[in-house]
Parts: sequence; structure tokens; C-alpha cells
Amino acid sequence: MAAHRRKPRQRPQRGTALRRALTLALAGAATATTAATTGALDSTAQASPKVSPEQVRDQVDRLYQEAEVATERFNGVKEKTKAAGEAYERLQDEAARRTGKLNDARRALGSYATAEYREGGLDPAVRLALSAEPDEYLADTALAERVGDRQAQAVEEVRRDAAELGRLRGRAADQRAGLVARQDELRRHKRTVTGKLEEARRLLARVTAEERARIMAPAPAPAPEPPAGGAEATGTRTGAVLAFARRAVGSPYVWGATGPNAFDCSGLTQAAYRAAGVSLPRTTYGQIDAGRRVGRDELRPGDLVFFYSGISHVGLYVGDGKMIHAPNPSSTVRLDPVDQMPFAGATRVI
Repeated sequence: MAAHRRKPRQRPQRGTALRRALTLALAGAATATTAATTGALDSTAQASPKVSPEQVRDQVDRLYQEAEVATERFNGVKEKTKAAGEAYERLQDEAARRTGKLNDARRALGSYATAEYREGGLDPAVRLALSAEPDEYLADTALAERVGDRQAQAVEEVRRDAAELGRLRGRAADQRAGLVARQDELRRHKRTVTGKLEEARRLLARVTAEERARIMAPAPAPAPEPPAGGAEATGTRTGAVLAFARRAVGSPYVWGATGPNAFDCSGLTQAAYRAAGVSLPRTTYGQIDAGRRVGRDELRPGDLVFFYSGISHVGLYVGDGKMIHAPNPSSTVRLDPVDQMPFAGATRVI
């Protein structure tokens, strides 16, 4: 009996096989992770090559100039958007006033109609004039001739007021559409400016703090002093302009700002002239035509000096070959040589 007993079947070493499979899987995963990490590092290194401080400076200068171009466009569109909004509000107010006048006229006709009804009769023209759409009903002026002179005049006034109100509402609708379009354009310019400034910030973050300070350091210049030769007289409008600019030295650059505590380039010059009771346009493009053009060798303190071929930057000339201006977001309002940037022209406002 024992000789015919079957031998017990040996159970496979499942634990050993499972451990071996897990070991191989983990080893493969580790190899893949190492390769992926190495590839990612290589890719990052290729995507962010080392740049010299000089290259950063040149790229940041270009981005700031492009941002300033977009800033001036933003400023111009902002002014037009404000004007369009004010015009739209005026049209809305006028439409409301005329609506009230039209309603008063219709009520007056209603009083006349009530009186006629009580006396036993009501002219058909007056009945129709009291409809919900008197401008449509009164399109046929022959109806006005079928009532008395006084009533005919009243009906005609309602007709004219209704027609004028319709035209006014059409103009308001057109103004509203233009306002929406300008608001969209304003948002596009804002995205452009903020994108350029963010790109410049990322570039500056790739160099050390010491290199960054060296890149953004202003050109050596003494503290602002009155120009020689008595060109600036205390109490004159030019003196007020220059005094404001000197007080603004050290204020932060903020794009789109016109003071009192922060400025962009054209915002600074506009605020300085405003302090002297002189109104300047908001943008560099407008300011260059705000006075008489003068040559580089004719400059006097108080003149506006413009830079780059697109007239995208402006400063206030203070004499001795120097200007006060708001350069860029990495700086403050400061004194710099006029020859620091490509000169494009100058304007004498006062």
C-alpha cells in the first residue's frame, strides 16, 4: 500500500518568484527614472543657457524699451477710453432727459384726450397719439392737420421728440460699441506691457544680485543743480516745472502712473507741467507736438527731450547736458545725461 502512495506535489516557490519580479521591476524603474531625470536636466540646461551680465543688460534694455512703447500706447488708449466713457454718459443723460420730456408731452395729450372724451368726443389722431409707440403712429403728419392748431402743435412736438430720441439712442449705442472696442484694446496693451516686464524680471533673476545691481546702476551723475547763467528764475513757470521734477527724484517708476508718488516717463513730465499750471497731453506722441520743436544745441532748462525713433521715452531737460526722467521699472526717477539714449527731438512748451 505504501509503495503505491503518490508522492506529494511540490508547491512552487511563489514568494521567491514574486520577489525576483519586483526586484527586476524596481531596477527597471530606477533606470528609467535616472534616464528621465538626466534628460530633464539636460533639457533644462539647454533651455536656460548661461548668459553673461552684458547679454542680460542688452536684453533687459530691449524689453524695457518695448514695454515703454506699449505703455505709451496704453496711456493713449486709456485717455481715449476715458473720453469715450464720458461721452457715452452724456448721451445717456441726454436720452433720459429727452425721454422725460417726451413722457410729459404724452401726458399732456392724455389730459386733452380725457377732456374731449368727457365732452362726448375724441379726435382719432389724438387717440392714436396716445399709443405706446407715438413715433410710429405720428409718422404720417397728415393726421396732425385733423386736430386744432394747439393740439396739432403738441402732436408735432411729440413726433419730433420721439424721432430725436431715436437718433440719440442710436448714437449712444454706437458710442457704447466704440467704448467696448477701446476697452478691449486697453487690455491687449496691458497684457503686452506686463508680459515684457515679466520677461525682463525673469532675465534679471538669472544673474547674481551683485551683477543685477551693476546692470541696472544709473550712469554717474551729480545731484540736480540749477542751470548756470540764470536761465531759471524763482517763481517762473519753468522754475515750478523743474522744482517739481527735482522733488520727484527717487520716486518709483510705475507704468501708467502720473503721480503724486509714482510715475512713468510721460506721467512725470505731465505732472511737472501741471504743477506750473500747464496742461500737457498724456503720451510722448502728444507731448512732442505740445510746443515748438528745438534742436539739440538749443536746449534750455524745462524743455522736453525725446528718445528712440518711435518717440517712446521723454525726459525733462535741467541744463548742463542732463535730464530728470523716469527710466524703467528697475529704477526710480533720477538724473541722467541726455546722451544716455538715442536722441529723437525736443520741444519747448513754455
